Amino acid sequence: QVQLVESGGGLVQAGGSLRLSCAASGRTVSNYAIGWFRQPPGKEREFVAAIPWSSGLTSIADDVKGRFTISRESAKNTVYLQTNSLKPEDTAVYYCAAASFAKLIRSSVDYWGQGTQVTVSS
Repeated sequence: QVQLVESGGGLVQAGGSLRLSCAASGRTVSNYAIGWFRQPPGKEREFVAAIPWSSGLTSIADDVKGRFTISRESAKNTVYLQTNSLKPEDTAVYYCAAASFAKLIRSSVDYWGQGTQVTVSS
């Protein structure tokens, strides 16, 4: 089992930044990559970014590339999503997820966090 706890969401003005954190725990957490997904109001959940624990590989969705970055702090079992130049259309519930890296980039998830709300005002 893997437990995922997100934090760092909130209300921000357009052009602002937020850093979201995902704290992962569980005996097998090192076997999984960690990803971020988001669900805008009234829309489907969509892939945002993913990173394995033990390589420099990352994957970022095209519509946030250049504005969002994903990173990890392995000693703390924590993955971060740095969101910059936020737009109102980035408003969504942001979810942390765990699965293999190959599954995450295909939007297939084994474990979900509870989500954190990001609201970007215009």
